[in-house]
Amino acid sequence: MAAATSSPTPPNSLKRIVAASLIGTTIEWYDFFLYGSAAALVFNKLFFPESDPLVGTLLSFLTYAVGFAARPLGALVFGHYGDRLGRKKLLVLSLLLMGGATFAIGLLPTHATIGSAAPVLLTVLRLVQGFALGGEWGGAVLLVSEHGDAKRRGFWASWPQTGAPAGQLLATGVLSALTALLSDAAFASWGWRIPFLLSGVLVIVGLWIRLSVDESPVFKAALAAAEERKATAGQVEKMPLVAVLRHHWRDVLIAMGARMAENISYYVITAFILVYATTQVGLSKQTALNAVLIGSAVHFAVIPLWGALSDRLGRRPVYLIGAVGVGAWMFPFFTLIDRGTFGSLLLAVTVGLVLHGAMYAPQAAFFSEMFATRMRYSGASIGAQFSSVAAGAPAPLIATALLADHGTSTPISLYVIAAALLTVVAIVCARETRDSDLGDVAERAPEDSRVRADA
Repeated sequence: MAAATSSPTPPNSLKRIVAASLIGTTIEWYDFFLYGSAAALVFNKLFFPESDPLVGTLLSFLTYAVGFAARPLGALVFGHYGDRLGRKKLLVLSLLLMGGATFAIGLLPTHATIGSAAPVLLTVLRLVQGFALGGEWGGAVLLVSEHGDAKRRGFWASWPQTGAPAGQLLATGVLSALTALLSDAAFASWGWRIPFLLSGVLVIVGLWIRLSVDESPVFKAALAAAEERKATAGQVEKMPLVAVLRHHWRDVLIAMGARMAENISYYVITAFILVYATTQVGLSKQTALNAVLIGSAVHFAVIPLWGALSDRLGRRPVYLIGAVGVGAWMFPFFTLIDRGTFGSLLLAVTVGLVLHGAMYAPQAAFFSEMFATRMRYSGASIGAQFSSVAAGAPAPLIATALLADHGTSTPISLYVIAAALLTVVAIVCARETRDSDLGDVAERAPEDSRVRADA
């Protein structure tokens, strides 16, 4: 049975699966990051105009953080049904929710039109975005991980991870083009809406591609085995959440710790930097956006390379390179930005994102290999998304507050270094998963994760 469930998918089919996951995650991250960039550039003036500029930015990032607060709920709901019904159905739903919320933001009246109702509606739509993204990541990486074999799983599973820099690239590119073509007044009046409304077109394309792929063969085999056990022995499985917390609680904690440096560093490098470069250093919005744009392109290119390296060296060594590297880079990162030139800003962002990629690339395969099939969506999603509340959610907010209180980047660097140390501890405590057979993991799921139907 194990061999059957883990047999490799034909290369052409696997490439189609990878393309479907990548396009879907790109669209969802485009929607999510677009909000972050807009929060840094215009939302403080459009939705919180009565506040001091820096306070307005803090309030804007607070609504940004709200999206992260909804991600654990999305992880629980999508994880439960993804482990019960399959990965594909839930991925279609997450795309529809994210795209609909983003499109609606593009139509949202501002504070000048409807007063305090505007930031309230903005917050609600941000919650929907977070809920959808909380379910997207786990399903997308599992769909690829469960179609491939162990030898190149790190490489193939890293491709959905490139959806993050691709989405960042797309969101920043559209905003950069608009800020270059439009005056500040035109961009603040109506230009900022265009990238949000474009999401509607992207979602249609993503749905068309995502509906064309097959369900994970590993999941289908595990589902059939569960139904057979129920029919022959009267055994029914516990809820995935209960099984995860009973049998994989240590793996969940490791995944959460592993996410701290990865998540915090990413949002400091790509979101907070738009505030720091423009308000502290005096660079233009266009210059800051262009640096993030080019850095994201390099980030996209190196993620599959780091993923392939994790197939050769293991998930843990590559992840440690990223965690230690990001922590060591923080002081040089801000020193370069403080020089006030585009070249130094670009170097700071690009090196930071390359080091971040060493954590982000193996993460998909690493987390997938920790959990048994019938609780894998729940386990990977819970580990990844619950940590985002403490990591990525407050990162731009904390960084902005530290800058406001101290007027220097030093405490921000120490903040990221502390996160890097926590991640190093988590990875040192983790087991190496590189050679795991996901079908075999399903067969070795703990017996007491099931209960008698008449119990």
